[in-house]
Amino acid sequence: MQETKVVVLSEQDKAQYLEELNNGLHRLGRFLLVSGIIVLSLVPFLIGMLYGVSPDMTAFLAGYAKVAVVYLPVSLVEFLVYTPMLGVGGSYISFITGNVTNMKIPVAMNAKEIAGTTVGTPEDEIISTISTATSAIVTTLVIVAGVILLVPLQPVLQNPVLLPAFNNVVPALFGALGLKYFIKSPQIAVIPVLFMILLCTFVPSMISQTSVLMVPCGALALAIGFILYKKDKL
Repeated sequence: MQETKVVVLSEQDKAQYLEELNNGLHRLGRFLLVSGIIVLSLVPFLIGMLYGVSPDMTAFLAGYAKVAVVYLPVSLVEFLVYTPMLGVGGSYISFITGNVTNMKIPVAMNAKEIAGTTVGTPEDEIISTISTATSAIVTTLVIVAGVILLVPLQPVLQNPVLLPAFNNVVPALFGALGLKYFIKSPQIAVIPVLFMILLCTFVPSMISQTSVLMVPCGALALAIGFILYKKDKL
């Protein structure tokens, strides 16, 4: 019976492997991101060519500008917040396939929690990449099944008893995911959580600006953590 040999890499070898892996991921990820942007931007022009009409460039640019004003700042905020959580491979997969907030982040964080990896280590990067890739594949298969079963399941999906549950999937998901982290560091979490609850209660319009609110809320949590660290309370 042949014995299986287990090779234990040194920290230097792990760092070198991670660097080589990330360099390859950067090349592939940048190519796919640029290709995705080009393909999505060409959709109205391709539809125009198909039906023999030409899009109004003034209207196209005006509509593009209105969307960009909202989503460019949001994209920047999400990049700064999510990239450290997802790592290189996980970030490219997440931003290309979508569902970052309600799918990729919970999957990656839960996978790393189960694996017990440390942020910034090669193991953490690999677990994040595998988990987000698996999530993307499963999501695609679910979407395919949903398209096929959309008509047969329409009475169930439009059931007034179930509609409130569908509207609260993301809050329920992040509430369950965030709770275990709040419990680990309640002295850091309590003030930002109370601040966000009060803000969204008295200014309901801010509920739709969660991506923007992550910046001051995250900065507040970091400031509290830094102060507690300096006072040897952590």
